[in-house]
Amino acid sequence: MREGPLLRRCVLLKWRGPVSARVASPAVGGRSPSDPVRALQHALYRAAKADPGRRFHALGDKVHRRDVLARAWSMVRRNNGAPGIDAVDLGQVEEYGVARLLDELAAELKDGRWRPLPARRVFIPKPGTAEQRPLSIPAVRDRIVQAALKIVLEPVFEADMLPCSFGFRPRRGAHDALQVLIDESWRGRRWVVETDIANCFEAIDHEKLMQAVEERVCDQSVLKLLRAMLRAGVMEGGQVRRPVTGTPQGGVVSPLLANVFLHRIDRAWETRQHGVLVRYADDAVVMCATREQAEAALERLTRLLADLGLEPKAAKTRIVHLEVAGEGFDFLGATRSRSAP
Repeated sequence: MREGPLLRRCVLLKWRGPVSARVASPAVGGRSPSDPVRALQHALYRAAKADPGRRFHALGDKVHRRDVLARAWSMVRRNNGAPGIDAVDLGQVEEYGVARLLDELAAELKDGRWRPLPARRVFIPKPGTAEQRPLSIPAVRDRIVQAALKIVLEPVFEADMLPCSFGFRPRRGAHDALQVLIDESWRGRRWVVETDIANCFEAIDHEKLMQAVEERVCDQSVLKLLRAMLRAGVMEGGQVRRPVTGTPQGGVVSPLLANVFLHRIDRAWETRQHGVLVRYADDAVVMCATREQAEAALERLTRLLADLGLEPKAAKTRIVHLEVAGEGFDFLGATRSRSAP
């Protein structure tokens, strides 16, 4: 086995039972947490889990709750980050007064007056490539609102998420995804489809995304907030662009929205027919028993992506056979091949 540093750490993990059995919502545990915000998340998760067909109609008042906004500020402050197009940084917010700003945001949200600014577009290098990744940086005040929305919406959608999804989810990460690949290869699934989704975050269709959100949320005030965020656009080179696709990388709520959108692939997947899918945001691997199954899996994945208006990135899509001293494949920074017995 050729092992990157992340995979070496993954192999050393002590097995604690199936990932699906030990991963839950951000607030799920033995008892309801004493923290009011965590208690809110716990209640939302339990309600969503108990009724998979329920559409939530009373969420807006929770987004502008003062304790939710305070928690959202803590998340934004902890993540640090640069200012948006208004040039207001975190230090200036603290000088202005955090409590004062949160009170203003609560009032704007309650009255329906909040409007986001366009995000500031920058480009950062992709590690190990000559490509650059677009990053959209919302204003600090808009990041707080996005974080509040994420606090309220995440438990609702987390109740529906499936074990094959690992990226940007509570209590899940790269180690868990890599452990599944290791386990499945030892079970004999050594034909591997690897791909990632071309320009995923920028290509997500707004209307199709909102349809996915509306499967669980019918609160018009929350849907209006989400639409406003999606339509806020980005400022690049002094010009504001408002595309009809994309949940831009850099937004606090964007990873959750991408998972909600891509969940449609997860739930349409047939493990028995097409192998074991492991998805980490827009990166995907399918572990298959035969070459024929791998070819069918790639065809199925391509069709599911096309239904969402997406496509696999050609340069990063291939079928690999895991074998001793073979070329292996890279996933989440780790290289995997079959080890000798």
